[in-house]
Formats: sequence, structure tokens, C-alpha cells
Amino acid sequence: MEFFYCVRIWRKRLQLIVNYPEKLPDALQQSAEQFEREAKMAMAVKLYEMKRISSGTAAALVGVERVEFLLDLHRYGVAVIDLTTEELQADLDNA
Repeated sequence: MEFFYCVRIWRKRLQLIVNYPEKLPDALQQSAEQFEREAKMAMAVKLYEMKRISSGTAAALVGVERVEFLLDLHRYGVAVIDLTTEELQADLDNA
């Protein structure tokens, strides 16, 4: 007789609430939903750029796939690969 065990890990999710002026999305020519999505993306991109979170964590924060997050980085002027000259040379030497 075989027994299978299933373990579910429930991760506690916290919520950040940001108050903004009611007319701000209109001033940016966006709907409230578009503005809120862009604000989440901007926060995730900045944390990723500062190397505080991984691209996978940033993508999860925004609610998109990792590849989609990485492809959108150019809109914020952030490079997908951010290596110093020394890191790039080390990679080339090890190739």
C-alpha cells in the first residue's frame, strides 16, 4: 500500500496601500488601473535595478511572467544584463 502526502505551503502576502490624488491618472492620461499597474511595475523595476530582488520576484510582484518583466525593462531604461567590464571579461574568459 502506498501513501501520498501533499503539503501546501501558504505564504503570507502583505499589501502596500499607496494614496494618490484622484486626478493623477487623468493627468497622466491613464485609467486608474493602468496607473496602478505602472506604479507597481516602476517599484519592481527599481528594486530589481538596485539588485534588491531577482527578476522572478519582481515579476511576481507585478503579476507577470519573468520573461514579460525582462522584456519591459527597456521602457524604464534598465538593462536586462547589467555586468561590469570585469564581470563581462570573466564570463568571456570562462566561455
